[in-house]
Amino acid sequence: MSTKQAPLTSFKVYVRWRPLPDEPGATEIKRSNAEAGDYQSVTISPSPDSASSSRGPKAWTSAASFAQVFDAGDDNRAVYENVVSQTFPRIMAGKTCNFFAYGHTGSGKTHTIVGYDHEDIQQVGLSLSAAKELFQKLEELNSTTSDGQQLAIGLRMYEVRKKSAFDLLNGRTECFVREGSDGKTHVRGETETLEGGKVRVRPILMVPCWSFDQLRKELEKGLDLRATGTSTVHDKSSRTHAVFELEVVNKALVEARDAVIERQSELVPHGKHATDVYLEENSKAYIQGSDGKFMMNPNHTINQARIDAAEATKREYEQHLEAAEATVSEVFATTQHPCLGGKFVFVDLAGSEYYDQKSVSSAAATKQTAEERQEGRQINSDLFALKEVIRARALHQARIPFRSSPLTMVLREYFQGSEDGYSAMILTVSPAADQYAATMNTVKYGNLVGMAGGDKV
Repeated sequence: MSTKQAPLTSFKVYVRWRPLPDEPGATEIKRSNAEAGDYQSVTISPSPDSASSSRGPKAWTSAASFAQVFDAGDDNRAVYENVVSQTFPRIMAGKTCNFFAYGHTGSGKTHTIVGYDHEDIQQVGLSLSAAKELFQKLEELNSTTSDGQQLAIGLRMYEVRKKSAFDLLNGRTECFVREGSDGKTHVRGETETLEGGKVRVRPILMVPCWSFDQLRKELEKGLDLRATGTSTVHDKSSRTHAVFELEVVNKALVEARDAVIERQSELVPHGKHATDVYLEENSKAYIQGSDGKFMMNPNHTINQARIDAAEATKREYEQHLEAAEATVSEVFATTQHPCLGGKFVFVDLAGSEYYDQKSVSSAAATKQTAEERQEGRQINSDLFALKEVIRARALHQARIPFRSSPLTMVLREYFQGSEDGYSAMILTVSPAADQYAATMNTVKYGNLVGMAGGDKV
């Protein structure tokens, strides 16, 4: 591992090499790093003489756009301590910090974000390591906090596939990504009709966890529901972007947010009734003449009192909702802990397979279904949109293209919540020579993101 680190700017990109697969005859990519100021460049080539060869892939050198390069011998703990742990002051100030893992399938994205051994602190993924350290800090605060203000971690887990999100803590319920009239992105499930005419559209489920063991068990339940498919590298690779959110919450905040959902469900039928009454009264006010034109109906007078009564009831329930939303704001305003609402967001981006088909063996070129090819195109579109969002934010553009894809729409809240926070991307790459094309494409994408994310050499 290169030990020099770039300063903690708003967005950084890291490179992480996985170990060479234990396969007969496996050969390694030639690779090296070079420091340039606070950042590093990476040079890769498929073999020592590739730079001079007239055929085959050439050596390639990135710009000095990477904050740090992790070697194959660096475990998850080393990555955590150098990438995530340093951001705790921001989380404890109530800010949002985002961490993305990007790379081709099988390069170690899920291993980095979640890990496969959830008992070994050296191998547990970044998300669980962050949860463990965060619980330790919250326990210190809780030791001097009254019962009603005790702090916990709210866990949300969902995956984005095509234009939908699937709630991994709620039976993989399909949710829909929409922009509301308030200009915010809303991720909500199917409409539920409740007793008394109430209509509820529940957002992504948040499970408050009061201990690390509880959170780990909830996370493992969600992981069991992740969708898989085929790809050119793995027969079971993720074809979705998985989002893991850890938010500092307390009982008062959880109850206040639940009350908002309840008030919304109460408002919906009254809002619909007010609209129906208005349309009914006004539709009776006009009739169609023999010439086909509409004219005032002399036999009907609009019952304005009926319309006003329906609108008054609607306004009453709007005020109930506004009061519930004000309670949420009050919880934040009156808390004794500024860390309330602080968020870690970990995103395990889907494997995007950009292979140069000439470099892929026929054995590896597993045939994909039409649906998976369509998913691949959507993934590519998502990743391009993500790069453009990062670029626009770095340039302080007035318009950030969050609407460009479902992924960036979902991430809008996290990016906007990290104005004073932090974001990082970890490129997971393989040293295997037969994965050279995929590795180069990963590093090239990361180089563009790194250059877009801030001032580089």
